[in-house]
Amino acid sequence: MERKNIFNIDFLPRYGILKKMKKIILILVFPIFFLSSLLVKAQQLKLITINDYIIGPPTVEYISRALKEAQEDNAILIIQLDTPGGLLKSTQKITKLFLNSPVPVVTYIAPKGARAASAGVFISYASHILAMAPSTHIGSAHPILGGGSWGKLSKEVKEKIINDTLAWAENLANQRNRPVKFIKEAVRKSISITEKEAKRLGICKIVAKNLEELKEKLEGVKVNINGKTLSLATKNSSIQTIPFSGREKFLNIIIDPNIAYLLLTLGFLGLIFEVTHPGFGFPGIAGILCLILSLYALTILPVNYAGIALIILGIIFLVAEAFTPTFGMLTLAGITSLFLGSLFMFNQPHLVKVSYKIFVPVILSFVLLSLFLLGKVISSQRQKPKTGVEGLVGEEGIALTDIDKEGKVLIHSEVWNAFSSDKIKKEEKVVIERVEGLNLFVKRKEA
Repeated sequence: MERKNIFNIDFLPRYGILKKMKKIILILVFPIFFLSSLLVKAQQLKLITINDYIIGPPTVEYISRALKEAQEDNAILIIQLDTPGGLLKSTQKITKLFLNSPVPVVTYIAPKGARAASAGVFISYASHILAMAPSTHIGSAHPILGGGSWGKLSKEVKEKIINDTLAWAENLANQRNRPVKFIKEAVRKSISITEKEAKRLGICKIVAKNLEELKEKLEGVKVNINGKTLSLATKNSSIQTIPFSGREKFLNIIIDPNIAYLLLTLGFLGLIFEVTHPGFGFPGIAGILCLILSLYALTILPVNYAGIALIILGIIFLVAEAFTPTFGMLTLAGITSLFLGSLFMFNQPHLVKVSYKIFVPVILSFVLLSLFLLGKVISSQRQKPKTGVEGLVGEEGIALTDIDKEGKVLIHSEVWNAFSSDKIKKEEKVVIERVEGLNLFVKRKEA
């Protein structure tokens, strides 16, 4: 039985047309997929820089704000880090943000010579990816507490804090598949390693000279974000820098130990000056403002209150020397107190301390000011009185009468009773030797 084509169309020509159309569709669609892949590669990077800042509340605020911006734009957050460390509480807040971040976080220890010490170690371990520039190092993660409380804690409490920190460090290492041994030794023994050793141990994933090289090496790196594996596309990415806000920058400046020291000393100097002088003016207002700002910093930094007391005592001694001369005893005591207080101002001198370049000029300035005031006091004591009865001694006058033991003289247009052991004729010039009540004792002025 003959089979009929119900559509009355030859099948072979129809098949050839479809084959050609398929080729055309592939030619048109392939560029679309290619362009879309390029668009995926143009993933935005957000960059923040922590350049030699202490990790504290202002830094937490800065990182939190940057991470929020990165989440809104679905971008990768890069933290260029160089820090001596910081506070345990602030570090814990930052690591918590990183561990729960829905976007990749890259910590880049840079530029050359930078370090991630103390708090920087925990921040690096909590990041999805750790990169380091050549000639950088990481380590020395002994915990630091703020507000001076570390120095007051008993040995048992300190041991508990260390053990808690070790457990926290181990969790960070396991979460990011990094070596546990190093971070524990960094906490216990404060060890540090270079970028080469960090790369060998698997702590650091990338060593890059600059941000451009970092972008290239991040290309294709896989990260685990909340259980999902993502492949980074950064080769053609643009970098947007997120700067510190004015408030964050101001608070970071204040908690610098050198600035806190200057604010404290200037604050007390202003108040002492105001107390020793009548009225209430600029020195008093400036002193109060400086003290309030310094107190903010000292509640964050690990302060040794004995050092603060020595600094205050030293300032009082130097100021007291100017008003109650003790021939250098108070000056020596003031210099010693200021020097020791400056050295012992903080409990963790390996992390937070006042620079010699700051406190030595401050001490010298106080000494010079004290000596200047002391010189003024001595000079005023030695100076002959210019007013009152005492001011008449040494003054010249004219005899209004003959003076033979007793007579009258004219001094500053005033008539005085005068006594003299010399015989003085009328209208001769006389010089006052001393004053007793309303009587002057005079002598003839030598020609």
